[in-house]
Amino acid sequence: MSSLKIKNLHVSAGSKEILRGVDLELHEGETLALLGPNGHGKSTLLAAIMGNPAFTVTEGSVFLDDVDVLSLSVDERSKAGLFLAMQNPAEIPGVNSADFLKMAMNARRETPMKLFEFYGKLQKAYKEMNIPFEMSNRNLNEGFSGGEKKKNEILQLKLLNPTFAMLDEIDSGLDVDAIQVVASAIREEQEKGLGFLVISHYARLYELINPTRAAVMVNGRIAVAGGPEIIGRIDKNGYEWIKTELGIEIEKPVEEGPMNQVSIGACATRVGLEGK
Repeated sequence: MSSLKIKNLHVSAGSKEILRGVDLELHEGETLALLGPNGHGKSTLLAAIMGNPAFTVTEGSVFLDDVDVLSLSVDERSKAGLFLAMQNPAEIPGVNSADFLKMAMNARRETPMKLFEFYGKLQKAYKEMNIPFEMSNRNLNEGFSGGEKKKNEILQLKLLNPTFAMLDEIDSGLDVDAIQVVASAIREEQEKGLGFLVISHYARLYELINPTRAAVMVNGRIAVAGGPEIIGRIDKNGYEWIKTELGIEIEKPVEEGPMNQVSIGACATRVGLEGK
């Protein structure tokens, strides 16, 4: 069984240290919900794993099985089995969506896919994601709505068949119908054994995809890790209990966010942690 192991990961953006020793492990077939107040390093973690040049790893390691992920280029990380659905997918003028997907799929094959086979897979994926097939002829994400961009990220996931998928607020910008489509696609990939690391500020997505575990990031570290009941506790009570029960000061002010104001998850309390 494949595993993604993150040990003592320190990451900086310029002179500012954001991640301060993250330890996290994800196994194939698991879905890990990554929670935490805004601005505490969740998106930075995913970006650093994928190789975003805006972030510098100063210490620690990331291994996909026996492969040193940090030694690989971004495209090599993708070929090794990692996928990142971005919070704000970029618009790429001049790059046709279908051509982009064909090149990405062929990059993972020894021999190029036949055109007939490619279009068969493409049509099937567009239908499953409830995206008009005509959009495959448009430039990548150009002029797409926020929801269309997010659905297009999951469409890429379905076509590329990674081992581990990292989803950075994939549900933001989705209406009720679209979130059902996205959640259904995620469940299908879960059934195939794909591992997921999912960031969301909304309980609804987690309710639809049933994470197997949860972790809370505070001050650039994993403060709490345990079962999916963590999601419910945070959804109900926010993050204040982390300070009162665990004695962890939340360094940065938490910005507006549904996780903090509405309910979103139950956390492993100190008792839960000691029982691990």
